[in-house]
Amino acid sequence: MGISQYIKEIGRGKDGARSLTREQATDLLGQVLDGTVTDLEVGGFCLAMRIKGETPEEMAGFLDAVHARLHKLPDNGVTTVVLPSYNGARKLPVLTPLLALLLAQRGAAVLVHGTATEDKRVFAAEVFETLGISTAREVPGLLAGQVAFVPTEVLSPGLKRLLDVRRAVGLRNPAHSLVKLMNPCAGAAFIVGSYTHPEYATSMAATWSLTGAHALLLRGTEGEPVADARRTPRMEVFRDGERTEVQAQQDGPLAKLPSLPAVDAASTAAYIRAVLDGEQTIPAPIALQLEHILQAIAHHERPIPHALVV
Repeated sequence: MGISQYIKEIGRGKDGARSLTREQATDLLGQVLDGTVTDLEVGGFCLAMRIKGETPEEMAGFLDAVHARLHKLPDNGVTTVVLPSYNGARKLPVLTPLLALLLAQRGAAVLVHGTATEDKRVFAAEVFETLGISTAREVPGLLAGQVAFVPTEVLSPGLKRLLDVRRAVGLRNPAHSLVKLMNPCAGAAFIVGSYTHPEYATSMAATWSLTGAHALLLRGTEGEPVADARRTPRMEVFRDGERTEVQAQQDGPLAKLPSLPAVDAASTAAYIRAVLDGEQTIPAPIALQLEHILQAIAHHERPIPHALVV
């Protein structure tokens, strides 16, 4: 069906709009990602979805379209931890690179993907560059103990274009949730998803349940997939879409707050080096998140014995 017909369905306002089936959502977003529709139609799609809101079935369909078009990391034989980094730092340092490097220190393969979505924030790519980790220009092969930062446009040029619509219209669209839900790996992956508002937690959880994801969900630091160093958030692990709370939310701040760096990339990178070298203590919430991720991927990789045939 042409995109104009879909826009008629989803563009009737909050109360009059009709939701799409998973298959229709796949077809619709596929047209958008393939660039077969006009900029005006893309804007209409983004505004209509912003007003209507996405159902879990629509988000699952959008993910199907994204996954069919991603340039995926090759299977490396292990479970790759995926950290979507799209919010950057505004008031607090962006410590997603710290989490990534701590995971790699413990033997995990770690993919961080993202792009700058605003002009006045410090993003993970800047911190990685300061740490000597260059931005990948093509999809890398990742081994256990390695970290790579891959820009969104390397994984999906169409998804990057859709993210950039925000700069023109000033509003988020489904792409801003999709990048935090998607699996960019041909092999096994464990996705660390974060949210800023409770309604997104509900939507993300419902979508992962539908798609059978392996993931961890938490309210991250300003939308980044790393725990707030000042307090421990609730953390939930998804295994084949089944949801389990692994960490209760802490009421109030830590008894002793960590000494955090300034928001700029140089200060953040220096702090990360100090933590990795043991000169600074890992903030307790991030240490807990680290352990939950490692436990989850160890469980994910544990072989399941075949049932005995009598």
